[in-house]
Amino acid sequence: MPNVVLDERTLITFDGSDATHLLHNVLTCNIESLNPGIAQIGALLTPQGKIMFDFLISKTGDNVYLVDIETGSAAAFIQRMKMFRLRSKVEITESTESLVSISWDDDSSASSDALRDTRFADMAVYRSYKSGITATDRTEWDALRIEQGVAESGLDFQLGDAFPHDVSLDQNGGVDFKKGCYIGQEVISRMHHRKTARRRILIAKTDTDYGEATDLVANDKPVGSLGTKIGQSALALCRIDRVKDAIDNGHMIKAGDANVELSIPPSVSYSWPSESDKDA
Repeated sequence: MPNVVLDERTLITFDGSDATHLLHNVLTCNIESLNPGIAQIGALLTPQGKIMFDFLISKTGDNVYLVDIETGSAAAFIQRMKMFRLRSKVEITESTESLVSISWDDDSSASSDALRDTRFADMAVYRSYKSGITATDRTEWDALRIEQGVAESGLDFQLGDAFPHDVSLDQNGGVDFKKGCYIGQEVISRMHHRKTARRRILIAKTDTDYGEATDLVANDKPVGSLGTKIGQSALALCRIDRVKDAIDNGHMIKAGDANVELSIPPSVSYSWPSESDKDA
């Protein structure tokens, strides 16, 4: 079973009688229904509905939660959450010892304290938080994310630039559309019910090499950008209406000199737009 250590992640604990209430009211995911044993994707949005921070969150006790976040974002996230805390009874602390390790492929080999990463619908992927683990090459992990269409900030999209729908948080439980208000909720709810999401995560394949290219172009017009690249595969954040137009009109999609084929990831509900979608 592959085991990969991510040494660029930070763990933040929220502990206190008001922790559930605070997190549920500001984050996109449903904290009140969060069960132990899972790591749930979630986000804190701007009032305009853009992702300010993305992370995985798990429940470790009554009113105790652990946030697994990219290290470069940790301090700013803590500062922002302390602004929302006001007089709530919640302690917010950053761990300085634990590391994040990932394993997959074999349910029976997961440790008893491992958490199921719910972004992966078709396979068992686990996250463990332990100290004293040596960092390892993350190539296999990034290849798995590409294969499953799982995007992460900094690598596949920039914080402050993407809506939750752009990066599949509407697909993997990262947004709860029934729980009521949270920051940015009105914008996201309107986008969801009107089906106005145009940017989506796709899987890119080439038979050559991407080189340093990041922009995807068809008929000299931009259609998207590449994120994580491993060999001849990559994640791409694209305007799927423009990609569909390029495919329908026989225009080759290119990243630099490389010809690229784009496909929709497994286990998502979105598809290529129809003519009626384009006119909506």
